[in-house]
Amino acid sequence: MESHHTIAVKSQSPVGSGPKPQSLLPEESPVDPRHARFPYCLVWTPLPIVAWLVPFIGHLGICQTNGVILDFAGPFFVNVDNFAFGATARFHRLDPKKLSHGPQPSMLPIQQPSLNLPQGENPWDDSLRATMRRYQHQQYNIFTCNCHSFAAACLNTMAYGGKENWNVVDMVFLILCRGQWVSGWAIVKAFAPFVVMMGIGVWVARWYFLVGWAVFGGLITGWFLLGTYVIKGLVHV
Repeated sequence: MESHHTIAVKSQSPVGSGPKPQSLLPEESPVDPRHARFPYCLVWTPLPIVAWLVPFIGHLGICQTNGVILDFAGPFFVNVDNFAFGATARFHRLDPKKLSHGPQPSMLPIQQPSLNLPQGENPWDDSLRATMRRYQHQQYNIFTCNCHSFAAACLNTMAYGGKENWNVVDMVFLILCRGQWVSGWAIVKAFAPFVVMMGIGVWVARWYFLVGWAVFGGLITGWFLLGTYVIKGLVHV
């Protein structure tokens, strides 16, 4: 297997384990899709059923320095190393050098041995852990507080790139416009249901289906643009 498909940590390593970030630079920590390890990455997978009609809708997670995925998957629940809705199809590598600061001490959680989340290891993981703590007390709503909200909040906690106003639209842009596919097969799995549904819809309902599809996609896009840039706070981060 080529080096860019391997990673220094073991596939079953617990959250928070692995090399220290001082020696774990991006070029030294390649992704390993086979074992679901994506250090310093945003990761994405299509959302079942909904993505059959609008293929850019998916589930988003953000990864620790050791590649373990964290994703806000339901009310008061953040997944650890168990990405909801399937394997990663697309990822975007973030640059740990763009981290401005870690979380405030008051934001850090009390040590949780059951999750093996040691404190003080590094500001990247500390920021993810602090945000995870907040979202473990957060209600989930696909329209107002979802997985993209969690990922954006993580970047805000660490002031990634000097910004503390990352939002869900930014997350969509990063993963869809700057992300890369895990494999050709991932592309097929992401778009094949969409192509089939569009074919059936056009065959059965002709242009009526296309109009309905355009309205549906427009409403979803408009909602998040409205809730992010017009009615501030409607879409939570």
